Amino acid sequence: MRLDDGRAIPNFIQQALRNEELTIYGDGSQTRSFCYVDDLVDGIIKLLNSEEHDPVNIGNPDEITIADLAKVVNEVIGNKKETVFLKGKVAGDDPLRRQPDVTRASTILNWEPKINLHQGLEKTIPYFLEKMNL
Repeated sequence: MRLDDGRAIPNFIQQALRNEELTIYGDGSQTRSFCYVDDLVDGIIKLLNSEEHDPVNIGNPDEITIADLAKVVNEVIGNKKETVFLKGKVAGDDPLRRQPDVTRASTILNWEPKINLHQGLEKTIPYFLEKMNL
């Protein structure tokens, strides 16, 4: 992930590592599902090696609100600062809920994600420490 890509994970990790307040646009009730890259690559390889030609969702069906994600990032990093809610940015293509249905991946490819959010954050934080020169 690029440090400047503006997504929740990079923004929250950087703010928490700098012991800053985490900023959320909107009320934080919007949801996302985060899939660690190792799981994603594993699913794509299984799909490439299969005979399947129809679409197959590969992702993590564990859904979390952005507000709860901010709490988890702060917990994992040990940041004591609060979360600040800012007026939401209007984006017509930004759904309030994102949660993939990976039933076909599980059934057809015998695939499911193995790395949960906490594990993924713990694997991701050292990258940000290095990139931020901390």
